[in-house]
Amino acid sequence: MKHIHIIILLLVIILPPMATTARAESTVTLDSCRSMALSNNKQLQIAREQQRGAEYNRKAARAAYLPSLDFSGMYLYNQKDISLIESDQMLPTMSFDASTGSYGYNIVTDATGAPLLVNGQPVPSTVAVIPKSAMTFDISNVFAGAVTLTQPIYMGGKIRAMNEMTRYAEQLAQANHNTAAAEVICNVDAAYWQVVSLKAKYNLAESYVNLLDTLSKNVDIMLAEGVATRADQLSVAVKLNEANVDLTKVQNGLALARMALAQICGLPLNDTFTLADEDREIEITQLPARSYDINEVYGRRNEIQSLEAAVKIYEAKAKTERSAMLPNLAIMGMYSVSNPNLFNGFNKDFDGMFSVGAVLKIPLWHWGGNYNKYRSAKSESIVRRLQLEDAREKIELQVSQASFKAQESIKTYTTTRSNLAKAEENLRQAQLGFNEGILTTDDVMTAQTAWLKANSENIDAQIDVQLCNVYLSKALGTLVPAQDIE
Repeated sequence: MKHIHIIILLLVIILPPMATTARAESTVTLDSCRSMALSNNKQLQIAREQQRGAEYNRKAARAAYLPSLDFSGMYLYNQKDISLIESDQMLPTMSFDASTGSYGYNIVTDATGAPLLVNGQPVPSTVAVIPKSAMTFDISNVFAGAVTLTQPIYMGGKIRAMNEMTRYAEQLAQANHNTAAAEVICNVDAAYWQVVSLKAKYNLAESYVNLLDTLSKNVDIMLAEGVATRADQLSVAVKLNEANVDLTKVQNGLALARMALAQICGLPLNDTFTLADEDREIEITQLPARSYDINEVYGRRNEIQSLEAAVKIYEAKAKTERSAMLPNLAIMGMYSVSNPNLFNGFNKDFDGMFSVGAVLKIPLWHWGGNYNKYRSAKSESIVRRLQLEDAREKIELQVSQASFKAQESIKTYTTTRSNLAKAEENLRQAQLGFNEGILTTDDVMTAQTAWLKANSENIDAQIDVQLCNVYLSKALGTLVPAQDIE
């Protein structure tokens, strides 16, 4: 026990600093940012749940092919009993007459043998009495139950159409989920490379401040020696102040960009992390695709898959509406039980029976209502098909534009690399000329400004190449492999 307490104490002392250090020095890659965003994005979670719901609907529709078994029970309390007669009933009786060989009513006759009439009706000599109490039944508590088995035989194609609808709805949900995942990855990449860009510009701004600070110190020395003017000192100081202001702006923008990336990835906004690409030279290794098969692009684009599924869903919906104009046939079996029951008189106990039958429904006349619903569903399917054709045209244009921009970004990057090399050489020559007294401070600051601009343009061109490749991949439908978005 003593050793266990010692181990626990050591863990309490050691683990928090380790966890804090790991969190403070965490380095995340672009792939890890994508994974975190895909796991934590709320819209993507909604799309996953919608996908699961579509799967459940498909399974539920398949169950319609199979027989259904149901139980229903009932209890009913009645205030009054039921009576089949209003009061005691007296029924005339008959006797057999051997002379005629038939039955005759027993009636009262007078001295002449004629029937005695009262209100025009003969008076029976004997009657059979049915008391009201014998025809009164206690229904204060009524229990009933039934187990029913129903098997559809022909529903006009409705069940098959519903299964098609749910299957295509599941495909639609999958395509929508993939579309949402591609959108999330685009947002992650844009935020990621924005941080990388601002960090590179922050380093550049620091270097620019250091250059101006060095120049300011040199000018101060030259002013003390009388080889520089007060105007030179002030112009350098103004430039240095402007550079410090720009450095502060870039620093604030970098902090906000990190927060934006953390929000997309589902991390706390105050989390401290370092991106794998922010402190190293960005290498352009992936060149944009120069050729592509537009039909293959259509097959990969989730928007096309969504619209194709929507077309099939509305075609299946038209079949469902058409089924309302066709006969429906089902067979059923039932065992019912009740208390009281009437199978052997009126008994206050449980008894039941089996029943087997068939139900046939044939629509005859509905004033065109069902047919107009069918035509409406057909119109909706035509609308979705036209939307599909329109989407194909827009996607072809989108791919062409993305490919053009990607090729243009490579050319721009090549140009900025060349300009940067010239600006660095120009700055080197200007510093040498200033040190030798040939060039003025204005010449040096002009070279420094050109160097700053060339570096900034080169950073923008590098980031633009990365983002153009992402947008082109999204347009080509190759941005998100299926296994990465499960």
